[in-house]
Amino acid sequence: MEYLLFLFIGIIGNVIGTLVGGGGLITLPTMMLMGVPVHSAIGANKVSNMVSAFSSFYTIYKRKELAWSEMRPVLLVSLIGGTLGGLFASFMSSQALTFIAIILLGFALMMSFMGGADFGDKEVFMMNRKNGPILLGVGFYDGMFGPGSSTLALYTYAHEKISYIKAVGLSRVGVFAMCSGAAITYIATGKIEWPLTLTLIVGSTIGAQIGIVLARKVNANQVKLLLRMVTIVLIVQLVYDFIQQL
Repeated sequence: MEYLLFLFIGIIGNVIGTLVGGGGLITLPTMMLMGVPVHSAIGANKVSNMVSAFSSFYTIYKRKELAWSEMRPVLLVSLIGGTLGGLFASFMSSQALTFIAIILLGFALMMSFMGGADFGDKEVFMMNRKNGPILLGVGFYDGMFGPGSSTLALYTYAHEKISYIKAVGLSRVGVFAMCSGAAITYIATGKIEWPLTLTLIVGSTIGAQIGIVLARKVNANQVKLLLRMVTIVLIVQLVYDFIQQL
């Protein structure tokens, strides 16, 4: 019965995570409520996100809606950022990391209301001196802490005025790169509960594919509303966690 629940939360979490980010808000707390040890829960989440993110961006790539020339720099900066963030995290308290997350998401939410964070119709993404450091920072944040990194990436792509489906694909490229290093670490250290993780992988991959289908059907206003709602929920959850740590 619990494996059916893990399958279900994998599907729901990745539908939301693919569309607007924040899927970890569903998967991680549910696993921990079910009594899964925290390291096993995080490890299962990283491994399943790595696989599901690959499946979703590969689907978009296969349809020629994403080019390798666009994916390559995102893969590189996300991998570098995630690795550096993971190393830096060992020097910071969880309270400090939570506070940083609240500030970053609050800033992203504020900017969305001030204008500019609207997906456009640009068909080619070019990394430059402005968005490159931001995406490197998103990767660093994911490696350091994690919750909301996909959401922050989507805000970045929205400011670049690229199409929503391309933004989804590129954000999933970033998730794949950012999760890969962590997933390999958890596997190497033996912290993976494989029956749970494999069940979550199946659910997450199904959810990611459903998310891609839905991403083609939603309009820009619906996406903006969903993005803001998920950002607010993330901030509320993190504020609660921050208060609990005091």
